[in-house]
Amino acid sequence: MVVQLGRIVLFTAVLTLAGAQSLFALAPVTDDVADLYSRAARIAVRRLPQMHLNQQPCNDFVATNALETFLTMLDFDHSLFLAEDVSAFRREAKDLDNRLARGDLDFAFKVYDLLMVRLSNRVEFVNRMLDKGFDLTVDETYAWDRRHASWPSGTNEWNDLWRRKIKNIYVGRVAARLLGEEKKAAAEQDGEEPDGDEALDEELDLSPEDFIRKQFQQQITVFNDNDAHWLLPLYLSSFTRIYDPHSDYMSANHAEDFDIQMKLSLVGIGALLSTEDGAAKVERLIPGGPAELDGRLKAGDKIIAVAQGDEPAADVLHWPLSKTVRLIRGEKDTKVVLTVIPKSDISGATTRKIDLIRAEVKLEDSAAKGSVENINGLPVGVIRIPEFYADIRGQRRGDSEARTVTRDVRAILDGFRTNDIRGLVLDLRNNGGGPLYEAMELSGLFIEKGPVVQVKSSQGISILRDPDPALVYSDPLIVLVNRQSASASEIVAAALKDYGRAVIVGDTKTHGKGTVQTLIDLQRSKPELGSLKLTTASFYRIAGGSTQIEGVKTDIEIPSMLDYLEVGEEYLPHALPWSLIKPASFSRFDHLQDILPELQKRSEKRRAEDPRYAAYRELLTYLGEKRASKEFSLKLDDRLAMARREDEMSAYLNDVFRDDNEDEDKDAEDDEDQADLILDETLLILADLITLSEEKKQVPDDAQPAAEVAKE
Repeated sequence: MVVQLGRIVLFTAVLTLAGAQSLFALAPVTDDVADLYSRAARIAVRRLPQMHLNQQPCNDFVATNALETFLTMLDFDHSLFLAEDVSAFRREAKDLDNRLARGDLDFAFKVYDLLMVRLSNRVEFVNRMLDKGFDLTVDETYAWDRRHASWPSGTNEWNDLWRRKIKNIYVGRVAARLLGEEKKAAAEQDGEEPDGDEALDEELDLSPEDFIRKQFQQQITVFNDNDAHWLLPLYLSSFTRIYDPHSDYMSANHAEDFDIQMKLSLVGIGALLSTEDGAAKVERLIPGGPAELDGRLKAGDKIIAVAQGDEPAADVLHWPLSKTVRLIRGEKDTKVVLTVIPKSDISGATTRKIDLIRAEVKLEDSAAKGSVENINGLPVGVIRIPEFYADIRGQRRGDSEARTVTRDVRAILDGFRTNDIRGLVLDLRNNGGGPLYEAMELSGLFIEKGPVVQVKSSQGISILRDPDPALVYSDPLIVLVNRQSASASEIVAAALKDYGRAVIVGDTKTHGKGTVQTLIDLQRSKPELGSLKLTTASFYRIAGGSTQIEGVKTDIEIPSMLDYLEVGEEYLPHALPWSLIKPASFSRFDHLQDILPELQKRSEKRRAEDPRYAAYRELLTYLGEKRASKEFSLKLDDRLAMARREDEMSAYLNDVFRDDNEDEDKDAEDDEDQADLILDETLLILADLITLSEEKKQVPDDAQPAAEVAKE
């Protein structure tokens, strides 16, 4: 079993529409596939109550809630199914747990088949709407947030919802085109080249009708690509999600992806793929991978067939992307032959074959990285950890070189010694978690000894301690977080805060995921049955409180856009509640408490005087207002005014960031600039922390350097 503090992944799904003429259906299911998932269901429904932390029986309560979850998974904005469809499904809800125990999964196919019927109906409706056109002077709105809305009751309500839904996309495109024309005319009048994104300009060349049709056709391709290997794991996960939002059924394919992400490497060609027009499109090549070193495969090429060595090629056009990816992966030093349509051939008439030898590809984008910055004449280090990782299989084999995040961070800290850094920022923003023991070991780099986290399971409460008494880094430390810092990130931030070892900076709090997941094979001798990723424990701070829901509150708040969005455990369905246990025994260093008020005061003063933060605050305020409204106007005048305001705000932000970065020759995207804005202030806080800490050391203090806060 693998103990895992699960990642937080955010999905923004927008179903946009255009035309198609046929009825869609799920690919036929073979007896072998049906039997595989039937057996998996029978085992899963037994293991769920036994292994989950809550030991909740899989009963009618679970089944009725699982139905609602499954329907929302398929129809996220409650716009495809009708209320009468949902009522019919609900009449069967209380029997779904019994059917699952028998391995009967027919209900999943029944729901999906009706979804395809409804989608086919909506395709025809959208075509009629686009042919008819829209009156953009009517004063009406579209409620864009329908996650908790009722399904439409009757055809009239359904049609009105979809008319507004498509009109919302349509008026948005018209406003974008008009704004583009205004900017182009203004630039020409000033004798300047208009700014813009080439790909966006190409999109805006499409009429709003063509844009909607193109987007919908791509969505239809995705729906058609789905098969039983996609649908049935989704259905099984709808039951696990009722226990808590982080418990899942993982098919054998998903478990393979999980292992790849954990050890940051895979055997393949080194290309990141997406789906476009039914083909696997190359988004980018991974540096150092076989495809990048070979040079023939390019970003934008579309893979339509895959062959193993000299064997006949399999046509992968309109295959699910996950299936194509697995065909491209394979054993190290083996040959794979790709048939591709080059990006340069718009017609798609030309194909070429590219033969590549598979090799191990390192996913370095997810690895810890360090850099040295000079702030007010002080050399300081920054370590960015996008996620916690460990080569679990390598460790089981006793491989002393197996990749782990703690080993990488230790190596970075060793390298910093040559720069004689005076302080460190540990950047855990957007880090969604990883192995529990990596959180313990990483925390241990910054403390000498003592407890790091408490874990409560069905066996009781365990206090987990720093496994290595060595103190690798002892100078001033800041942990930078946001609302997407979760699980393992929160363990590290909470431990270092409770010890008084670090100042926590960032959003008002971290994500609030205080649970531990374990990977459990359904049947070890038959890995093809998949696994359950179940919440088997909850973790608590050494001070006693859980990070569940509440997260770790920051000492100095520098809000990001996430603070204005519904990001956090408290917004997830079926999240477990916050709770409290007895504190562990540990020694806390209290010198930061005396420094914090001055750090906060200086940071607030800097930001109040910085025009970049004035622009940033205005953007955050606007975002908050927009979220609170829950509706968009469908009048062209209103949408054009909204587009102009957003463009002006974006231009102002770009100007202040560009002015700030001119000397450093930076060419970052807006989001990166905003992230740098927060990091820049964090580095200035670190400089203050270094200075104030040194001043405090020079003043005699009668108090003890550490205080015992609790007894076990």
